[in-house]
Amino acid sequence: MKSLNTYRQIGMSLAMGHTRKVIVLVVGVTIVLIGMAMMVLPGPAIIVIPAGLAVLGTEFLWARRLLRYVYSETQKAAGRLVGAMRDKEQ
Repeated sequence: MKSLNTYRQIGMSLAMGHTRKVIVLVVGVTIVLIGMAMMVLPGPAIIVIPAGLAVLGTEFLWARRLLRYVYSETQKAAGRLVGAMRDKEQ
């Protein structure tokens, strides 16, 4: 039979997990919103928005998937740009 202390420890660890998720959510969303503001204000929005998604990705699967999608699309765009620059040189 489990003691009352064991149940308290389980409850505390669950509460800590939820607290961590809330903190990560608040920090990540704040970083993403600052990055979105940098789209019209001076600043490196292209760097800040993925950084916010990376923070969110530590706790949320949807953010990891979105970050992976953004990364793959960035790679495709970079490949097209390099190809266009090569064609222009020739």
